[in-house]
Amino acid sequence: MGLGPASTQNSTASRRGFILGSLSLLLCAPFMGSRLSFAAAPFSPLRQLAKDKGIAFGFAVDPKKLDADATYRDVVARQADILVPENALKWQTVHPEPERYDFSQADTLAAFAQAHQQRLRGHTFCWHRALPDWVYKTVTPTNAESVLNAHITTVAAHYRGRMASWDVVNEAIQLEDGQPGGLRNAFWYQMLGPRYLDVAFHAAHKADPGAVLCYNDYGLEKDTHYGESRRAAVLTLLQGLIKRGVPIHGLGIQSHLRLGDTFGPELARFILAVRALGLAVYVTELDVDDSQFNGSMQARDDAVAATYKRYLEAVLATRAVSTVITWGVWDSPHIAGAVQDHGRPAQRPLVFGPQGEIKPASWVVEHVFEGSQPPRL
Repeated sequence: MGLGPASTQNSTASRRGFILGSLSLLLCAPFMGSRLSFAAAPFSPLRQLAKDKGIAFGFAVDPKKLDADATYRDVVARQADILVPENALKWQTVHPEPERYDFSQADTLAAFAQAHQQRLRGHTFCWHRALPDWVYKTVTPTNAESVLNAHITTVAAHYRGRMASWDVVNEAIQLEDGQPGGLRNAFWYQMLGPRYLDVAFHAAHKADPGAVLCYNDYGLEKDTHYGESRRAAVLTLLQGLIKRGVPIHGLGIQSHLRLGDTFGPELARFILAVRALGLAVYVTELDVDDSQFNGSMQARDDAVAATYKRYLEAVLATRAVSTVITWGVWDSPHIAGAVQDHGRPAQRPLVFGPQGEIKPASWVVEHVFEGSQPPRL
């Protein structure tokens, strides 16, 4: 027998009150046994909860695990509205030899997304890492533009109309390199100079004109001198691209956080400044590095959850962030090894625990989405 409107509202209010009370214990007194305190509350799939607020939530996904692990498939299908391949579209995987492309892994993800009515993001066309050896051996300033154009055209055209967005250029800023505009003195910059960004965006737009084309970078989250300097350089880069008529449509803020990070008002101002340029703003690689934490697993989970809460509340309060993607599906040695400090791997950096376990961070993200307002688009 179904509940009437009043009963449904009372049930929802009771559940919300229960979760808010438990969150208060979690974030104010992290050693209170918070994991057990949530056991009685039902957990809402984040996919639908975020979608109801006009936000896409998803994961970076390993296509090989989709084939091998039924639980992994179930969590990805149930919790995510948008998927991005972790490594399957990086050069060394998708273009391992000059005349050979391998779309098998990315195609697996694309088929899964289509079957489960999920969107896709492409990652990434230009990065200073993950280039195969043949690129270093054969690409010169003379042929670099044609090689870059051919790669982007081939890959983007293969997924034309199926990618909601692409990370066209990734991590182009490295202030320590001392180059004009703070640009990283990496391979494509060495071959083509600053114009490699323009080349890449134009090629991607021509091959997949319906996709949102993004610049993606890290170190933009904190109100420190380092964070402010990087934000200023990224904002200048974006303004320059727009002024030159380059087809750029969004910024990806990677959001690799550290346990205990706090986030001040300058982050919100930066996000709003980017949005004022007419660009979409996405959180693209969210995780929390807990590698330096030495307490119990419960205390670790509580501290990770508190960091997620502070960050997501700060960025979603701007009503300018329309996508949130975590860099991995659940905590595992594979994912943890990608988020580390001084050689110590992170243990519990993601929203879900191993095998999709619901943990304090899961509840926090559910709560933040539930309380958020839709983006102003």
